Amino acid sequence: MRKIPYFVTIGLVVACIAACASQQPVSDKKKAEASRNLGEALMQQGDYPAALKEFLAAEELNPRDPILQNDLGLFYRIKDRLDLAIHHFKLAIELKPDYAVAKNNLGEVYLQKKEWDTAIAVFKELSENLLYATPHYPLNNLGFAYYNKGDFTTAETYYLKALKIRSDFLPSLLGLGKTYIAIGNGPEAVAKLEKAVGMAPQAAEIHFFLGQAYQLNQEYSKALSAYEQAAAVEPDSVFAAKARQEADILRQHYGS
Repeated sequence: MRKIPYFVTIGLVVACIAACASQQPVSDKKKAEASRNLGEALMQQGDYPAALKEFLAAEELNPRDPILQNDLGLFYRIKDRLDLAIHHFKLAIELKPDYAVAKNNLGEVYLQKKEWDTAIAVFKELSENLLYATPHYPLNNLGFAYYNKGDFTTAETYYLKALKIRSDFLPSLLGLGKTYIAIGNGPEAVAKLEKAVGMAPQAAEIHFFLGQAYQLNQEYSKALSAYEQAAAVEPDSVFAAKARQEADILRQHYGS
């Protein structure tokens, strides 16, 4: 039998090893993607320990997956580990510089930390991205940041920009209504908040601020009704408690 030359045998072995090596990362990526997808499903179901286990398994196999890093950021944000959330959102952006969703998530964590100026820088950059499919989100977040800084004029500007893109965007309707209350524009506050409450009649927060707007307009019976509705739709919420207090004050001063 004819022998295969030694150098040919070595060449075949090397080729086999190279082929296996090239296939291994592909296999790892598929396993990582499967774990990531399972982790996302578990997180949506509220099974956070199991979700984290899957995310960490995926990260071990493919740490350079920007979607996974964004998922880890979302996980840590839910668990109120905000510095860890920032770390992972930044990693996601580093791996994919045009990852607009991760940038918006990063900015929202800065909002949670009340780091308004840092959040504004993130959202301004994002709002200038003409390819971003949902620019009303960063525009609304800019409105929220400026509202909390007490710059109501700029807040109004950004909320209006968001509503120009999507006129029924509930967070911007609520934010603009609150802004108008803050600057004493009762009629505009009522207009925006009546529209908002029609879209979300079970939200105590919106009923509460509508009550504030009516009160600003000296429409006390409407204000009382709005406060009572806030207490009825979400009786155990913070805004229900505030609404009950405001309703009691109105009754004392203006009767039932």
